Amino acid sequence: MTRGLAPDRPAFLIAVVCLWLATVGNVALWHGLFERSLLRGFGGWILVAGLGVGIAGLMALLSSLLAWRWTLKPVLVLWLLVSAGCTHFMLSYGMVMDPSMLVNVLQTDPHEAADLMSGRLLLNLLLLGVLPAVWVVRRPVSYGRWTGRLKGNLQTAVLSLVITVVALFACFQPLASTVRNHHEVRYLVNPLNVVYALGKVAFSGPAHARGLAPIGEDAAIAAPFGPAHPPLLVLVLGETGRVGNFGVNGYERDTTPELARQDIVSFRNVWSCGTSTAASVPCMFSRLGRERFLDRDHDEEGLLDVLQRAGYGVLWLDNQGGCKGVCDRVPNAATCADGECLDAALLEGLDARLAALPAERRARGVVLVLHQIGSHGPAYYRRSSPETKRFLPECTQNELQSCSRAELVNAYDNSIAYTDHLLGATIGWLKQKEVNWRPAMMYVADHGESLGENNLYLHGLPYAVAPDVQKRVPWITWMSPGFVHDTGLGVTCLRSRAEERLSHDHYFHSVLGLMGVSTSVYDAARDVYAPCRAGGVKAAQVSAIS
Repeated sequence: MTRGLAPDRPAFLIAVVCLWLATVGNVALWHGLFERSLLRGFGGWILVAGLGVGIAGLMALLSSLLAWRWTLKPVLVLWLLVSAGCTHFMLSYGMVMDPSMLVNVLQTDPHEAADLMSGRLLLNLLLLGVLPAVWVVRRPVSYGRWTGRLKGNLQTAVLSLVITVVALFACFQPLASTVRNHHEVRYLVNPLNVVYALGKVAFSGPAHARGLAPIGEDAAIAAPFGPAHPPLLVLVLGETGRVGNFGVNGYERDTTPELARQDIVSFRNVWSCGTSTAASVPCMFSRLGRERFLDRDHDEEGLLDVLQRAGYGVLWLDNQGGCKGVCDRVPNAATCADGECLDAALLEGLDARLAALPAERRARGVVLVLHQIGSHGPAYYRRSSPETKRFLPECTQNELQSCSRAELVNAYDNSIAYTDHLLGATIGWLKQKEVNWRPAMMYVADHGESLGENNLYLHGLPYAVAPDVQKRVPWITWMSPGFVHDTGLGVTCLRSRAEERLSHDHYFHSVLGLMGVSTSVYDAARDVYAPCRAGGVKAAQVSAIS
């Protein structure tokens, strides 16, 4: 409390903070409306005035419910700090705060958080959050008796509600048009976007509340692999892979020279389940497909559970922020628990890890999952080793908008070149196993990335409004001659499907098909390899051209 100042009423403190939030705290919203040419003419001014007063009124309404001696100042300080942080990321990277993005924030590990730290972030937090918060903390407030406080809080709430209704009604026509044609704008309303996202995440969780339902209880191995040569499948789960930046997919830069030397199949029209790891990974390892996964009323086991139940050895190795629950019931390990490593750490000691799996499961076959840090931004320059940096100069800052477009693309392309190096090394390791195994590798990224197109950076936009570069991902397969022989797959047939539209919906069923798992949850129609398998669709053509 500051000496010499007459105590304020709680309503005054609420009004000042909420007006600050509605104006300065929503600069990202006003910038977004301006960029969408929605602030022109008289209608634009009506929209700004009505929306600004409406935001202030709603924030005042929420704050008045908590305007008690021990809660008011902490709540107002929290509003200010959250608003400042959201403003920075929305302006700097084009992010919006929807429920999916909030989940990403909550699941961010310390290393990922450190990559986002910058001088500009600290400055924005100081100017937009800390300094106003200090003012709030130092203002003396008179709360009075609890009965009077209750009456005052109710009066403030009613007045705030009336102001909000009048303001929004006054700008209803331009506001309704804006929300209808620009759905993403609602996620720019700060910090109400965070309040909505928290409520959505907290109260829309019946899928988790009802427990985990088992699936594939009838799973069994029906593959033609002989006991002397069991299958060894490496699933490389890529991070932030843009399909268009892979040289093997026609990119003008040679970002994938090692893959180009291998006999691979690359599907180039694949769409992700989501635009973030938290959204995509659980979805792609589910049997449901994107639409059913989003609408599910309970959680259930996934791909790795079915593979393990069938009798295979399964191991998840992680160089990212965890497996988002999909590896919880199978053996798993972090490759770099004490720091941030390059993805080469995933291959270190792999022979020993393979040998440590139960012998009876190894005898049937093994599925290894390598979860990359890949091209995770914004610190792309940290995702490649010095010897694989082929494109210079590269952006070496976390504040991507401070780099030139060329430097930013160079840094990202270097991370793809390093992924190429990892995949080449993985294939090399698998070739060493051909004497005793039938090895294969499948690389699929979880989502794409924005590199400054339309002033958007990173990923995580709501799926409906996210640009295609955040949703199109690479899907690359390498199979040893023995694996091709035993499965009856026609490589030429697979290459003829390179441009067909596919998605993460096919992932679960395609892996089961490759591993020859017989189960009622397998859907051959969503197995991308099934049409090119001997005995399946196009069998005659496959036999003739393979």
